[in-house]
Amino acid sequence: MFYREAGDYKKTYAEDTQTFPIKLDRMGYYAILAIALIVIPVMLANDVGGGANYWANAILLPFLIWAIASIGLNVLVGYCGQLSLGSGGFMAVGAYASYKLMTSFPDLNIVFVVILSGIVTALVGIMFGLPSLRIKGFYLAVATLAAQFFLVWMFNKVPWFYNYSASGQISSPTRTIFGFEVTGATATPEARYLFCLALLIALAWVAHNLTRGRIGRSWMAIRDMDIAAEIIGVAPLRTKLSAFGVSSFFVGIAGALFFSVYLGAVEVGEAFGIQKSFLLLFMIIIGGLGSIFGSIIGAAFMVLMPVLLKNIMVGQLGWATDIAAHFEFVIVGALIIIFLILEPHGIAQLWRLLKEKLRLWPFPH
Repeated sequence: MFYREAGDYKKTYAEDTQTFPIKLDRMGYYAILAIALIVIPVMLANDVGGGANYWANAILLPFLIWAIASIGLNVLVGYCGQLSLGSGGFMAVGAYASYKLMTSFPDLNIVFVVILSGIVTALVGIMFGLPSLRIKGFYLAVATLAAQFFLVWMFNKVPWFYNYSASGQISSPTRTIFGFEVTGATATPEARYLFCLALLIALAWVAHNLTRGRIGRSWMAIRDMDIAAEIIGVAPLRTKLSAFGVSSFFVGIAGALFFSVYLGAVEVGEAFGIQKSFLLLFMIIIGGLGSIFGSIIGAAFMVLMPVLLKNIMVGQLGWATDIAAHFEFVIVGALIIIFLILEPHGIAQLWRLLKEKLRLWPFPH
């Protein structure tokens, strides 16, 4: 039949534990990669349809960057069970770290700038993750919320972080990779897109392997029952702080990309406010807690939905922009309630159930 495991024989342990055991799934994965790596860059370079900048700035770049950030938050919340509301502040750490690195070391490659920004954010995340050793749940969320407000306040009040600029705004210098500009006003949409896409693929691969290995199993043991996990030998200190470090590393890289590649210039209060922390949390709730695929699909949903609503309500129906924006909040709130009640594992679980029914078709259970 069209979608079956029958005939897909596993001859090695690696084949038995692979991410896509069904051949059709692997073919679909490779097709999506081919479209993302070849077709879309060619369309952006040739400006097919005359809207390359719009597609890059309104949809593609935000989706790729938010997908990296949502994977990071899902590591902490979905896999380790540590609720965090400070993601916007950690994105700000990544943004300001990349700015200081680019201005202090003009010859440093942009790849190293982004990675070092993630490492700096990881160290900050570990520091703010220390309260998780004593508190959990709502109280931990409040502690990370305090980190959000403190970090934004610090970047606003300490002039060293924005190089004593009179406006308090930071702007990204021009940087190249393989001779192509990926930051700055003259960077092409296809170069910025490919740079962010390469980082997303690499980081998703790293996160997937981490969650399937010993570290990931330790995270999930702490999430499911921390006392039992400690009894069987899982160290709460190392496990929780590793989750905060890995999560902050991903979020810091997203913050660096958000500033340097996507926006180009930011003010911390506007770009990395508390609404960014809630937006990230909404992405993983709707996409699916404890799922790398759910993180990506949740980011896609939260990026595409406002664009779709704006085109339909404002462009087609003639509604006012503020009404369309408020309607977006209504939809997001309703979806969060629905998913939390009916399907806590989000769109990712719905997709898994659909595939199971397809495999048993025409006799789905």
